[in-house]
Amino acid sequence: MDWTPAILHRPRGSRVQCLLCPMRCLLADGETGPCRVRRRSGEILETATFATSVRHLDAVERKPLYHFRPGTHTLTLAAPGCTFRCDYCVNHRMSQYGREEDLPWTATPADPREIVAAAAAEGASVALSYTEPSLAVELTLALADEGGRAGVPVVWKSNGFLTPEAVRLVAPRLAAVNIDVKAVEERAHHRLTGAPLAPVLRTLRAFAAAGVWVEVSTPLIPGVMSEPGQLAALAGLLAEIDPGMPWHLLRFTPDFRMREEAPTTPAALAEAVAIGRAAGLRHVYVERALGPGGRETRCPACDAVVVRRGIWSLESLALYDGRCEYCGHPIPGRW
Repeated sequence: MDWTPAILHRPRGSRVQCLLCPMRCLLADGETGPCRVRRRSGEILETATFATSVRHLDAVERKPLYHFRPGTHTLTLAAPGCTFRCDYCVNHRMSQYGREEDLPWTATPADPREIVAAAAAEGASVALSYTEPSLAVELTLALADEGGRAGVPVVWKSNGFLTPEAVRLVAPRLAAVNIDVKAVEERAHHRLTGAPLAPVLRTLRAFAAAGVWVEVSTPLIPGVMSEPGQLAALAGLLAEIDPGMPWHLLRFTPDFRMREEAPTTPAALAEAVAIGRAAGLRHVYVERALGPGGRETRCPACDAVVVRRGIWSLESLALYDGRCEYCGHPIPGRW
């Protein structure tokens, strides 16, 4: 593991306070935060996340980002570590590094210039995903600096658990973000993730207000976010922020500490889609369980299909300058 200087910290008496996530840890010399990838060293903080365990080219639709450069690719990176400890996490072998016994450190140092050059050669964005990208904020900013010169956007798949200071720093450098909103009730969110919900909703609003393209993902987790009332409450909240914001409904699959729970049924997902649309959301998606129709983008004005998608690919695009080719109605996104 290689440690490099971190940003977003300040002295607080004999301690150094991390300003990256809302835990705002106060660290003694040599102490590591609960994320296990930021530590105090003397009067500064260091990070282990200027590194990646993952590097592969995949479809932007896989993030999932459906209204951002459809049909293009992302060069996806991920360093171990997360600010949450979600009981269902399918990526727990990386995300729970330092919390679970015997999980090895698998990352190697990242070279932002080389990564951006490789993405540019493929016409791709650079994505940080699978673990929590905000913990790699230093790498994100370095990638954005290189990407700005090369015309390569940087995107995140994030849990949204950031301080306002972190959002203000990174928002101007991100092109798009998909934020997981895993619950609509504080108690349920804390039970699942070990963290409060309010900062996630604050981050969601802040990114949208800053002009970052935002999409939201919600897994239908038993006992947390699966009841019609819970879904309606969250859909209403998202519609108040922006009715054009895409909402991705994710099928829960048993994993990690929730292996005994049943997967989400297609019927439950179809009901959730109807709830989202009834709340005023114009673009509600399900990747697989509802077939091709669950992935289509329809024009809110004339109901024509303007984007057809495979599971992780673009099949057809009927948009001109971000407008429906059939009636001219604008479709929100970064096309």
